[in-house]
Amino acid sequence: MNASPNPPDEGRAALLAQLGSRSIVFVGLMGAGKTAIGRKVATVLSLPFIDSDHEIETVSRMTVPELFERYGEPEFRALEQRVILRLLENGPQVLSTGGGAFMNAQTREAIAAHGVSVWLKADLDLLMERVSKKQNRPLLKSPDPRGVLERLMDERYPVYATADITVPTRDDRKEIIAGEVICALCTHLGVAAIETSDEVEHE
Repeated sequence: MNASPNPPDEGRAALLAQLGSRSIVFVGLMGAGKTAIGRKVATVLSLPFIDSDHEIETVSRMTVPELFERYGEPEFRALEQRVILRLLENGPQVLSTGGGAFMNAQTREAIAAHGVSVWLKADLDLLMERVSKKQNRPLLKSPDPRGVLERLMDERYPVYATADITVPTRDDRKEIIAGEVICALCTHLGVAAIETSDEVEHE
């Protein structure tokens, strides 16, 4: 067990001191909650939050689905890589990345050098339930989106598993998952756990 929890302010200061200029980088499949959980973690730690897909859309003045359609996935990945490498120079911050970003070896190296990667690991049913509510997923424009997601999981999960930290996500309150991410960050950075105001026992 960790030492007794730090009061929030001291704990935050200790965690941020260990983080230095690095970014906390969320990786994982579409629908895992990288943006929602990332925002919560950023709020708790008083760090800026950036979503790489939003940055790409701002830079290109096109939506991600439009970019996929017009230029294809390889060209989109090249742009994504350039944007993420630039964003990583601005830490400390919380950065949410697109599902395919971590599959790029240079992007992974840059994240390892300038960040702490957090994989939000979700099961297929949860992902299906979440992504079926959104129509803006270029990789899922298919008669069999579940099959596509299964293939993406087979292909990507072994790579996501190389992230610094893995946090299982599920259909629970964002505050709870964000609290677990922060606990995992404390452990990874060798800091005593922070008492998040919303700590709930769940076993």
